[in-house]
Amino acid sequence: MVAILCAARLMAQQQPEAAASQQPQVKVNMLNVCTPSAEEQKEIAAALAKIPKQPLFDADFEVSRGRSTLTDMPTMLEAGQAGHVAGEPSIANYVRIRREFSVQAMFSSVQYSFSNDGVNMIETLVLHVRDPKDLIQVSLEDTASAVTSSTTMLSVNTPASRMRLERFGKPSVALARCQETAAGPAPNQSAYEPLFHSASEVLTNYRTLLGVKKVVPEELAKISGESKPAAPPKSKMMRPKEPQK
Repeated sequence: MVAILCAARLMAQQQPEAAASQQPQVKVNMLNVCTPSAEEQKEIAAALAKIPKQPLFDADFEVSRGRSTLTDMPTMLEAGQAGHVAGEPSIANYVRIRREFSVQAMFSSVQYSFSNDGVNMIETLVLHVRDPKDLIQVSLEDTASAVTSSTTMLSVNTPASRMRLERFGKPSVALARCQETAAGPAPNQSAYEPLFHSASEVLTNYRTLLGVKKVVPEELAKISGESKPAAPPKSKMMRPKEPQK
């Protein structure tokens, strides 16, 4: 009887262990956006160098505008980056511009987007690779406070604050401006200044190529309902009354 009880207890202990071993393992890759390795820095520099400075665009293009409700924390806000996330959903007005590269280009298309949620204005430039074997896309981003206007922000060429490489079958590579947090002081990022400078030059160049300084303020004005003042009504000339005979 004792032997049966011991065998039953041993089987009961082995069953949870077997069940636990059958559960799929979840692997989480954490991006080191503040201090990427030397190898990752080389990959970022190589990708930025491949972005054409004077691209040949196809005739096709797209300009869209809209309004989006944000209920979750933006994916671009990661550890080490400052950002205000309110408890209530925020509403952002956005403008997107898309152009196609010619067939011989390494990249197939470029998409620029500008969004304003009343707290921050964000520019994002994404270049998609035509034949992705290792690199899939390159994205650059900058942020400014919404206390100023979109025209002012675009006129001063806000420097890039984040860059990211999406790779085929590999984790992404990213670099971002990191500020002081409750966990500790801001990291020393002086070694990455050449990368931030190169990314800022790309953003400045494509602002001009895509005409964003003119297109974005005009499209945002249409979303917010701003329009030209209506013309005053035409005055009606009254015919003088004929004198009674």
